[in-house]
Amino acid sequence: MQSETPNHETIGIVVVDHGSRRAASNDLLLEVVQLFRQTTGRPIVEAAHMELAEPSIAAAFARCVAQGAGLVIVHPYFLSPGRHWSEDIPRLAAQAAAQHPGVRHMVTAPLGLHQKMAEIMAERIEVCLARCRGEDVACGVCDEQTRCRLLD
Repeated sequence: MQSETPNHETIGIVVVDHGSRRAASNDLLLEVVQLFRQTTGRPIVEAAHMELAEPSIAAAFARCVAQGAGLVIVHPYFLSPGRHWSEDIPRLAAQAAAQHPGVRHMVTAPLGLHQKMAEIMAERIEVCLARCRGEDVACGVCDEQTRCRLLD
């Protein structure tokens, strides 16, 4: 993956989720960002929550700029398009960009429909079925409190 645009701007990426009052939910985004950074080799990747938790889009945007980003790409970590993607996130990204004259920004599409999403769903279902059969497998999401179980 390239870390610069064709005109040699350094790219920063802000990965945005909705945000939650539950710390564990917000912490998951930090893991997603770390995994994305490791997988892509992109050096400037920051997490942000649209609402309810910090860091905000503005704070993550500022961190990207502080690391030298001339273009900040805001990626909604959402499954499907909706009002947050079409209105709220672009508005919040524009407000953040206004604090950094000369820095360009864009908002990407959410995750959406993709073959890999179906593959992930199939994998999760198979792991849960195996756990229900008593096999000792882990999905990386469940714990003893929230693990999948067969309900009557």
